[in-house]
Amino acid sequence: MPLPMTAKRAGKSPMVETARPSSSRRERNIGSKDSRGHSQHDIMPLDVDTLDKDMNRLSLQESEELVYNLLLSLPRNRLASLQRRILPLLQFDLVASLPTEIALQIFALLPAEGLHACSRVSRQWRALSCDQTHWKDLCQQRGWTWRTPAIDEVSVDEYVQEDDEGMGAEEGEEGASTNEDTANAGETSTAIEHNEIEFDSGYASFSAADIAPASAAHAPSSPAYIGRAFSDFLHCAPPPMLQPSPSSSPHLSPTPDYRLLHYTLTKLSKRFRTGSYRRTTLQGPQGHSNTIYCLQLYTYPATSSSCSRQVLFTGSRDRTVREWDLATGAVVRVIGGVHTSSVLALCVRDVDADGQPVGYLATAGSDCRVALYNLVENRCVGEIQDHEDSVLCVRFDEQRLVTCSKDHTVRTYAFPTLRPQHVLVEHRAAVNAVALCGNLIVSGSGDRSVRLWDADTGQLLRTFENHHHRGIASIDFKLPYVLSGSSDKHLRLFDILNASGWSTCPPETVGAPLASTTTPATPPAATSPDSARQAACPTCGATIALRGEQHGDLVRSVALGSEFVISGSYDLTIKVWDRATGTLVADLTGGHTGRIFCIAFDHTKIVSCGEDQRICIWDFSHGIDTSFIQI
Repeated sequence: MPLPMTAKRAGKSPMVETARPSSSRRERNIGSKDSRGHSQHDIMPLDVDTLDKDMNRLSLQESEELVYNLLLSLPRNRLASLQRRILPLLQFDLVASLPTEIALQIFALLPAEGLHACSRVSRQWRALSCDQTHWKDLCQQRGWTWRTPAIDEVSVDEYVQEDDEGMGAEEGEEGASTNEDTANAGETSTAIEHNEIEFDSGYASFSAADIAPASAAHAPSSPAYIGRAFSDFLHCAPPPMLQPSPSSSPHLSPTPDYRLLHYTLTKLSKRFRTGSYRRTTLQGPQGHSNTIYCLQLYTYPATSSSCSRQVLFTGSRDRTVREWDLATGAVVRVIGGVHTSSVLALCVRDVDADGQPVGYLATAGSDCRVALYNLVENRCVGEIQDHEDSVLCVRFDEQRLVTCSKDHTVRTYAFPTLRPQHVLVEHRAAVNAVALCGNLIVSGSGDRSVRLWDADTGQLLRTFENHHHRGIASIDFKLPYVLSGSSDKHLRLFDILNASGWSTCPPETVGAPLASTTTPATPPAATSPDSARQAACPTCGATIALRGEQHGDLVRSVALGSEFVISGSYDLTIKVWDRATGTLVADLTGGHTGRIFCIAFDHTKIVSCGEDQRICIWDFSHGIDTSFIQI
């Protein structure tokens, strides 16, 4: 029935009268008094059925007004008590009330930062946000893999001027070689004096060199040839890079913890961005006896009898290749007796044979030779000597092997038979670097161009003329991105599909030759991505972000990762760049006293080598258990 008008005007309701205890009952109760003088035990339970019946007659707004007026009639201390009782009703957890399958689908849409925040809300949310499915998906998006660790893991010699330092002259430079006068380049380069090879605008300004970025390497541990020991070497082997023992690491478990994996790799990424590392020098009595031109990291695949193991391969002017065990810092294999001059480049990787991975090592030298080794059998399985001048870079995959040379050509061979396939002859100067990705080949030359080839047919697909203002010294290629370093002291990252990317070249030099007095490298302070200026490349029309940071000399080695770009230069520094924006995030100095020729990196470290015979390990994982990270 409708409420009486008098009750509405008074702000009261018949329900209030129904809910109040009778005066006779109130007089019989004994207890402490509230602020109105009533006993705390005088309050009788409400007739819920009657109240619910009457409330159903009111609209939602009228019910709200009624409850508000009731609250106004209560003393303040009773309101505080009611607030504590009402609070759980207001904190309804909608997500926790859903079926687990639906709640997990909601959490799967969150980024890592959101999952970390949700894990601090409640126990139920923590269980949902820590579900391994979410973190496994996030790790797979970044290419991060869990590795099941093993429990038991836990003064420079005088240089011999015998080669041409592995770099070719730029197009039009004095001293640029031709096919006719370099037929016997292996012998000719031995007689070249140091002051006679300063013709390539920085390419040959050092006593040793390598062109391409490091790739991967591996080998067993039976020495094939041991070089002479150092009589008075200045650099000691670093502390062994041992994995944590079972007692010191709680994570040595075969069950993947992808949340831990994501957290650890994110922490390592932050260290790369802040330049937080510990540097050690890898050398010893069995180290190289001369300048180190090239290096590559390689991880042995796990087998039924052993776990994966990471090693380092290095090639030197002493004509040998050495394998270093990074867990002990010791040389476990020396390969020699094939090249008669400097080893300028190497490439090592697994190739499946009958379902089993077999490790192959390819080396290239200033003696115009390319050699292929089977590392499992520990023997040389093939040699090539088709180039007419120093072979400056070699790369291979399961289908083909690709080489480039100072004789201006790129050659391809079937793998592993080494049957000749194509000779690519469009470059006008030495081809300093080559990279292989699927059926595409990218080459960089002293003629300042980058060329894209079809590896199956040998057809030239596209030419990027004047890609840099001077000759290109280094290349890395992961479709669709091409990363290049040049003697113009700059880097460029370029997307060959949509013609976009970034360059360290200053805006004022776009479309014009770089002056010989380019300003030195900037301090390591990072700049905001917003500080970049946009410009169109005058040759290819690509939109590039132009940045002020740069190296102070030729960029000899570059490496392209999923998050970072690493570059090593003749200016004795290694720089870390943000791949997406081109922002300089870290500047590593003080490791080398001679020019840097090659760099490689993984999730935990950067490795570099150069003119001073040092192998520097820039370790970003110090104090962190990384035994479960697949590197």
